[in-house]
Amino acid sequence: MSLYHPFTNEEAIEYARSIPGHFRENAELACREIGDGNLNLVFHISDPADGTSLIIKQALPYAKVVGESWPLSLDRARIEREALQIQHAVAPDLVPAVYAYDNELAVTVMEDLSDHVIMRKGLIEGSSYPKFAEHIGRFIANNLFYTSDLGMNQQEKKLQAASFANPDLCKITEDLIFEDPYRDSPNNSFPENIRKEAEALWHDDELHLEVALLREKFLTHAEALLHGDLHTGSVFVTQASTKVIDPEFAFYGPMGFDIGAVIANLLLNFAAQPGWSADEETLKQRRNWLLATAAEVWNHFEAEFRKLWSRDLVDVTAKAPGYQDLYIQKILRDTIGFAGAKTVRRIVGLSHVADIDTIADEHAQRQARITALKIGQALIKRGRFASSFEEVLLIARDAAAAEGAVR
Repeated sequence: MSLYHPFTNEEAIEYARSIPGHFRENAELACREIGDGNLNLVFHISDPADGTSLIIKQALPYAKVVGESWPLSLDRARIEREALQIQHAVAPDLVPAVYAYDNELAVTVMEDLSDHVIMRKGLIEGSSYPKFAEHIGRFIANNLFYTSDLGMNQQEKKLQAASFANPDLCKITEDLIFEDPYRDSPNNSFPENIRKEAEALWHDDELHLEVALLREKFLTHAEALLHGDLHTGSVFVTQASTKVIDPEFAFYGPMGFDIGAVIANLLLNFAAQPGWSADEETLKQRRNWLLATAAEVWNHFEAEFRKLWSRDLVDVTAKAPGYQDLYIQKILRDTIGFAGAKTVRRIVGLSHVADIDTIADEHAQRQARITALKIGQALIKRGRFASSFEEVLLIARDAAAAEGAVR
């Protein structure tokens, strides 16, 4: 009989006490349930007397956002923990340390990042993060390279890929990103004031072809171990530090998916800026920084990936002249297409972003959604044919130029 049950605060404290060498003996521990996601319980356990703390994350057997009618496998907790351990091994300064785990209880105990802020919150508040592009580009490059056929033994990679089969959470991605937005799905969620724009997605045959091709890549291209949900809500930041969290959607898929997710979330904040910027000069500065950061993410990724390829390549056939350039071009095109798909789903799909949904002015909120949809659709249609990342920036600027007077 399974020992699994969701923790209470008191049980989380007792579990924290059982971890050797962390808290003082007989310490009076405090616990806060801080989970605000859709799938898990998250407890912050601390000793107020000396400031020692940690995080306990426990998977629920269903999606919190819907309830017990949407069951999910608890094995995703193992997948998340193993992904964190792999990612920490290749980028230790960019991923929280795992202290302990229990697969039967679906529990992972990890480093507390309370001195950081969730990046989405920081961006909404107008903060900039000068180290983010270099950090996230390095994280993605190292994680993807060293879990791919380029950077690890191909037979070991196949065994690792099998252990990261993640059907429940992949099904969420397949439905919410590649299917629901392009049909009249009961899972869709959007305000009536963009119904015309949402319904246009359902009848755009050119768009449907490109989405079908992206979905095929997601289903069949097991290139590397993906984080699987790498948005700005899955990144903790300070001015000098970046930490990537929550890889419970991890599985083996197309490399461009993770990079595209980061780019999409920067562009969603770009679309939202008229609702957050106090004046036209601030709006211009914020948008320029977001586009520059998006370009730097790609540039840092590409430079790091090429460096690792030149230094640590294990696949001798990949040394063929010209292969590296074609491989990078494929990742770029996938990145742009997936960025578009991730942008569109956050506007009309089940789960939105606070960057746009919490804009107070209704007109500015509507315009942000329309701008994001224009960017997303254009990226999807352009991805397969793109030759440089500059095309992403041009698409975003064109969508912004079409906004008219928003303020």
